[in-house]
Amino acid sequence: MTTLAQPVIQVRDLTMAYGDVDVLRGVDLEIHRGEIFALLGPNGAGKTTTVEILEGFRRRSGGQVDVLGVDPERGDDAWRARTGLVLQSWRDHRRWRVAELLRHFATYYPDPRDPAELLDVVGLTAQADQQVDRLSGGQRRRLDVALGIVGRPELLFLDEPTTGFDPEARHEFHVLVERLARDEGVTVLLTTHDLAEAERLADQIAMLVSGRIRACGAPSELARQAAAQAEVRWTAADGTPRRERTADASRLVWELHRDAHGPIADLEVRRPTLEDTYLHMVHREDGDTDAGTDETANGEAQAA
Repeated sequence: MTTLAQPVIQVRDLTMAYGDVDVLRGVDLEIHRGEIFALLGPNGAGKTTTVEILEGFRRRSGGQVDVLGVDPERGDDAWRARTGLVLQSWRDHRRWRVAELLRHFATYYPDPRDPAELLDVVGLTAQADQQVDRLSGGQRRRLDVALGIVGRPELLFLDEPTTGFDPEARHEFHVLVERLARDEGVTVLLTTHDLAEAERLADQIAMLVSGRIRACGAPSELARQAAAQAEVRWTAADGTPRRERTADASRLVWELHRDAHGPIADLEVRRPTLEDTYLHMVHREDGDTDAGTDETANGEAQAA
């Protein structure tokens, strides 16, 4: 269970613009200690920009941001040592050997995890003496995770962390993330396109669409917030298969029983899944085309 103490991350009216392109348009977030928080959204929604601002790598245009009690724009080395990053793509240190690189990173932190134990946790013990550029894609991703948590971070940013993992490795990683949050109180901010992963791990999920948070809550609450509809299926008295989408499945079922004066054949209620809710939110914003994409914005920033 999460606490109601001072949030680890608190964001109010966050905005980001590159020229006349608005990428973030008033984002509010609140994430508490020990919470696993998933930020979902289509490509170009503003996820990367939001996370880079929280990590202190990008200056915002407006709004208030507090991460571990500090404005990330003023974060020093001591503040950064309290955070861990697992980036979506990282190809540095290619000539280092795996264990050697992890031991080297551990020297930057006051209370690091034991590198040998950490290699076992992420399933790279057999690759300890292997050169980094000879790892497979999945193995390199596991090393990225190990580097992100070697310093015992209070706050862990995970950007598409299980890309390249096989099902067993993904399950083991999920168990690790849950243990970090539940047993050690690590706060986790996860961005992912894997909706099953978000639903499995997250205490809270925010859906970022066109630069705004369109829904936020526990996975079970999001369908209600987004007004995604359930599907009710049944067989009519004449044998005809029927189905109807509704925001109030209980009322529809009651009305069917009332009108039929008895049991309904083949009655089935399919509640909205997280995927249904996600697609509902994204499609609802199809007409909102004035927000820019992360990719466009990043390109403009690099050109500036």
